[in-house]
Amino acid sequence: MKAFGKILGLGLLGLLLIIVALGFALTHLFDPNDYKDEIRQLARDKAHVELTLNGDIGWSLFPWLGLELHDASIATLTDPKAPFADLQMLGLSVRVLPLLRREVQMSDVRVEGLNLTLARDEHGHGNWEDIGKPLPAENGTTPGTPAPATGEQPAPTPERSNERAVKLDIDSLTVNNARVQYTDAQTGKSYSAESIQLSTGPVHEGSNISLKASAFLSASQPNIKARTELAGDLRFDRKLKRYNFEDMRLSGETSGEPLAGKTLSFSAQGQLLVDMGANVASWTGLKLSANQLRALGELNLRDLDKTPQLSGGLSIAQFDLRAFLDGIGQTLPPTTDPAALTKLELVSRLQGSSNALALEDLAVKLDDTSFAGRVAIEDFAKQAIRVQLKGDKFNADRYLPAKSEEAKGATAARQAEVEQQQASVVAGSTPLPNAPTQVAWSNDKLLPVDRLRALDLQADLAFNALTLDQLPITDAQLQVTGQGGLVTLRTLRGGLYDGSFEAKGTVDVRPAVPQVGINTKINRVPVEHFIKPHGKDQTPPVKGLLTLTSDLTASGNSQKALVDTLNGSAHFTINDGVLVNANLEQQLCQAIATLNRKTLSGEPRGKDTPFQELRGSLVVRNGVASNPDLKARIPGLTVNGHGDLDLRVLGMDYNIGVVVEGDQRAMPDPACQVNERYVGIEVPLRCRGPLELGAKACRLDQNGLGKVAAKLAGDRLKDKIDEKLGEKVSPELKDALKGLFKR
Repeated sequence: MKAFGKILGLGLLGLLLIIVALGFALTHLFDPNDYKDEIRQLARDKAHVELTLNGDIGWSLFPWLGLELHDASIATLTDPKAPFADLQMLGLSVRVLPLLRREVQMSDVRVEGLNLTLARDEHGHGNWEDIGKPLPAENGTTPGTPAPATGEQPAPTPERSNERAVKLDIDSLTVNNARVQYTDAQTGKSYSAESIQLSTGPVHEGSNISLKASAFLSASQPNIKARTELAGDLRFDRKLKRYNFEDMRLSGETSGEPLAGKTLSFSAQGQLLVDMGANVASWTGLKLSANQLRALGELNLRDLDKTPQLSGGLSIAQFDLRAFLDGIGQTLPPTTDPAALTKLELVSRLQGSSNALALEDLAVKLDDTSFAGRVAIEDFAKQAIRVQLKGDKFNADRYLPAKSEEAKGATAARQAEVEQQQASVVAGSTPLPNAPTQVAWSNDKLLPVDRLRALDLQADLAFNALTLDQLPITDAQLQVTGQGGLVTLRTLRGGLYDGSFEAKGTVDVRPAVPQVGINTKINRVPVEHFIKPHGKDQTPPVKGLLTLTSDLTASGNSQKALVDTLNGSAHFTINDGVLVNANLEQQLCQAIATLNRKTLSGEPRGKDTPFQELRGSLVVRNGVASNPDLKARIPGLTVNGHGDLDLRVLGMDYNIGVVVEGDQRAMPDPACQVNERYVGIEVPLRCRGPLELGAKACRLDQNGLGKVAAKLAGDRLKDKIDEKLGEKVSPELKDALKGLFKR
């Protein structure tokens, strides 16, 4: 027995020596380069690819099955002269004996100068789709395969579910200077990854595999380039279909046309998991940075085999939004407040899919305003934006576009004109002011027409306090929709100085010239807040509680164009008001003194005129508002008026009549003592000049006052005729005599 064991051992040793000797002989006496043509034909017949071997083939047989290729390329059989892959060198070796146990134990795998060219032609066919496919035979079937009988279906290939998976064991993988190029003839776009470097540690299934990679990426439309670096520990389990990328770190820089010459530095970190068995994926411990932006969060995907659904959370630390956008080539236009849009931070829960994203439970702080609610893009392709937010306080004036130099110059010119008139006007004692000539409005563009035409928006906003055009609105509500170039203001309402207001309207940018329509309702709001004098120390010309309804239309894309084309109507009432720096009593006193042929002996005691009500209507045509029915009720007086408000230059031209109703209160000057002769007499005034002058621009209408004096003289003569003639003449003769003085 012992002898048998010895003989068996010697036999196995001899067999091993024979195998080693055979391997040595094969690798030293047999040169595979002599069989390149046979190898190419074998690749055509078995692998259905066109293999070109321009360099030498090196190999070993035992105990490592080694292969080393130089200057090789692979093409499809349909286009053998256009290789989709070529490389400078491929070196690998596999242990022979573990292959018998379905284990792949490899030493270092090296790939040098790999160049992969992928292309899609004008018909949408990709060159990679023919890899491994044999050329079709003349009858349309694969060579060597009998065509199925008529009416028969090819038998399905049985699944090999009982096959044991191959076990991988690789010492390392190294790829140097690789390149991948993709072009699409249908779209004209191209993408590339160049200078690809990849290195790994030992590759064992179920164990962490250290990985480092870098590449230069580029795209043609738009032209953009990026440098990227990737590192982390990869672990996979093919049986469970689980893939982990732990401590993943991605960083790099990008530049190109979208960034307008600027550079974006970015980085991302976290733990990645893909579980194809459960059809879920996650990115936990997420850390993102892009220039000065910093974010934390986590992302989760489910239903990977259907329509993937996204969930998770995101937190962005406070950063300077204006500086960030400027750093990526998206410079914001100047705003009225240069400090606007410099502070932004948010926290939100994420929900989404491949074509939609929603920021739920959103808490965002923009500058000094805190918002809460929801912002969503329901359709990326249509840019369908949905907004539901509530803010604590928001000053919209800060975010309005800053005035251009041209607009500033126009404003300064008009202000100078008004100040010149104010300096030269003293109410009642100087000539009637001239009508203003300087345009009060800017030619700066107001509406981003192209963006509005593409807008799909539904917004519902609420504010505890909203400042708009310097008006403090409380409990403000704003609802606006936009679709296909038609923006509809469904409502803008709120409280205003213990009153209220509401506005509705549309902006239609579908035509070449934008069309605007607006309806407003204002209820008992102090009118002085709508009339803003230029100087800080100036007071508004009128005070009181304004009630207004209006229906207006206009066209254009600037303040000036909108005012020049303004048309519509309005009705207004001002209650419990005051005409500031307008002593109508003094104007009336001056008129009566003139009629009495007396001179006023003192200065007026008051400078303002209170009134109970002032009302009227406006008909607006091309920027000029005509008021045919101005009425005012003042104790002891009735004021009637008609005239125009030229909104283009903010000027007025009014004829006003002051009627004495018979109030017999003591007057400040005996020269204007009211008696029964003046009751019912309408004293005419003319008002002309900038709106800012208010009643300072009103003067006695001397022509109209002459007609009043003539009427009073005629009435006095008629009284004397009655007194002298008495009953001595017939009534017909009296009427004939009185008629002489009616002209």
